[in-house]
Amino acid sequence: MADEEKNENLEENEDSKKKKGKGSIIKWIVIVFVLLILTATGFGGWKYYQSHMANSQKKVEEQKPLIGAVWPMGTMIVNLMDGNGERYLKAVVQVELSSQDCITELDVLKPKIVDNVLDLLSSKKYKEIVGYGGKQQLRDEIAMRVNSYLTKGRIKYVYFTEFVIQ
Repeated sequence: MADEEKNENLEENEDSKKKKGKGSIIKWIVIVFVLLILTATGFGGWKYYQSHMANSQKKVEEQKPLIGAVWPMGTMIVNLMDGNGERYLKAVVQVELSSQDCITELDVLKPKIVDNVLDLLSSKKYKEIVGYGGKQQLRDEIAMRVNSYLTKGRIKYVYFTEFVIQ
């Protein structure tokens, strides 16, 4: 009987070792599987971050300057059409260009352009240009007149860096 109990105990020990062995193997398989998932997730996140950062750096490099080429037209002083010519306008005008190619063309045509703009400014009355809307309309008219001379590009915007009416 003692031999039978020893055999039973040995069988139970072997069964418990087999169960522990199976549990141990399953535990290691789960650990390896979790590590693989974490590694793959980390690698995928790193790749996404790399591609996202590369795209944002390209966008920063591709950003155009806030303002294009600027051509100074110069200071213009004219009498306004009010009354006996008692009021005058002093304006420093600069124009933003669509491309650098316009600069040489504008330099050649500067006398014609300045004359045309002086005629425009001297034909205005005080009440027409005193407010914000009047200045905007004047900008549009100057751009339209200057654009009529250009063949290589166009005027995008007109800037008044000084605008004094007295």
